[in-house]
Amino acid sequence: MSQITDLTLAQLKQALGDGDLSSVEITTAFLDRIDSLNPELNAFITISHEDACKAAADADAARAKGKAPAFAGLPMAHKDLFCTDGTRTTCGSKMLADFVAPYDAHVVSRCQQAGLISLGKLNMDEFAMGSSNENSFFGAVKNPWDLSRVPGGSSGGSAAAVAARMTPLATATDTGGSIRQPAALTGTSGLKPTYGRVSRFGMIAFASSLDQGGLIAHTAEDIALGLGLIAGHDPRDSTSADQAVPDYTATLNDSLKGKIIGLPAQFFDERLDPAMRRSMDDVLDVFRSLGATTVDVSLDHIAEAIPAYYVIAPAEASSNLSRFDGVRFGYRADNPKDLTDLYERSRGEGFGSEVKRRILIGTYALSEGYYDAYYKKAQQIRRLIKQDFEQALSQCDLLFGPTTPSTAFVIGEKTADPVAMYLEDIYTVATNMAGLPGGSFQAPLIDGLPSGYQLTGPAFGEGAILNAAHQIQTATDWHTLRPEGL
Repeated sequence: MSQITDLTLAQLKQALGDGDLSSVEITTAFLDRIDSLNPELNAFITISHEDACKAAADADAARAKGKAPAFAGLPMAHKDLFCTDGTRTTCGSKMLADFVAPYDAHVVSRCQQAGLISLGKLNMDEFAMGSSNENSFFGAVKNPWDLSRVPGGSSGGSAAAVAARMTPLATATDTGGSIRQPAALTGTSGLKPTYGRVSRFGMIAFASSLDQGGLIAHTAEDIALGLGLIAGHDPRDSTSADQAVPDYTATLNDSLKGKIIGLPAQFFDERLDPAMRRSMDDVLDVFRSLGATTVDVSLDHIAEAIPAYYVIAPAEASSNLSRFDGVRFGYRADNPKDLTDLYERSRGEGFGSEVKRRILIGTYALSEGYYDAYYKKAQQIRRLIKQDFEQALSQCDLLFGPTTPSTAFVIGEKTADPVAMYLEDIYTVATNMAGLPGGSFQAPLIDGLPSGYQLTGPAFGEGAILNAAHQIQTATDWHTLRPEGL
């Protein structure tokens, strides 16, 4: 058998069920690997040694009595914006550096009910604002493929932890590409479900109409297993979709013959790096060899996605983050002179520069005299983008394109230029604006670094995305490649 930490979630589940491994053995192996690698990678903010070991022992005892659920004793980890009862939940910010959540997020409780064991909480860009994981109060996460490079963001800790085999499965969130972009840069699989497919209850908000919880893992099969656990209606979330959850694993092996893959012209113009284009062509060759056909489509308003997103998301962030004022919870300035001083210094000292930048942009966009010119106009563009996707998907089953314009960039390379950083999400933000599901999966390496292709489907079309990705992974070995020395 391979080393325990080399196994996928599906393989670990099989080994546990067959009695080849115990939960204690699996959990200890991953905790040892975290202890070995995390000091350098900085993927975990909190490591739950004691709680995880106890849960593993309990899972083994329950399994011995025949009373354990199917996923009992399997390890995973949570992005540190999912509230976890009794465990520090920081959101990567000084503002919440010492905050211990008094309840579990819906996603966390679903994982616990299934028997999954949390290894800890994963690093992230502060309040999920960033594309490189350099904005965390707890320091930048490093890409396991090249420690001088970023892992992407905001779910960089989740992606790096999976890529380095410190966990087989990680929760993550995606507001404008924060699952798909880091998955592409770290050679992992990531899925952003349809807006409303996964409850946002207990997920610390950035932009409420765009945020969506999802997963990062090694394979589409692992994501299919995990998504079946966390998806579903939650009455505590008014945006949660009351729609039945299918068995995502049931359709993984469906043939791609007769499937039509749409190629948006705007994703393949002269701006796409030639090396990335060749990588995408290699993936398309596999799709065609499996019986799929391709058709050219157009997303006419895609160029406006980035500017519209960076009006809507900061506007919603400005509203959501107003609750962090030093009064009820979170960071509180010392010895305030009065209430105004408490507000100003608590927020000034507790928030990082990128969060402040987005709050200021959002507050300005919502202010009197500018609301119609900026926020309303951005929402109108959002509607046009949604219509573009509906039109394109009426001609095909899935849309295909690169996830990122390039491979992982060097840490510090873009921190002085926020606009250049925002353009890292050029291929991903539109999917969030339309509320559609999107996934990023492993493509061929480019000069030794991972690349990823993106699939976008119709609303609640997660099964079709995972089926297509699984078929590619069955036919290739790109998803099995791993960082040298790890």
